[in-house]
Amino acid sequence: MWKYMWTEFRSTLRMLPPTQTAVHELLHAEHDLLRAEAGVEYAQAMVTCQKQRIKRLKAYLAVDEVKEIV
Repeated sequence: MWKYMWTEFRSTLRMLPPTQTAVHELLHAEHDLLRAEAGVEYAQAMVTCQKQRIKRLKAYLAVDEVKEIV
């Protein structure tokens, strides 16, 4: 962590060649993409979880209604 922060700090103090700047930006873009994909995976898991929860609760209520009728 500290090494990364030190590298970031040093890079702000000196001018990097365009190629190194592009490589640096590419690494940041790939990191941001991984974070976004992780967020999408989490959101998809939450959607699946909530759909299963709704299905389970509806089934429970349907069984409870049948018991009340009988």
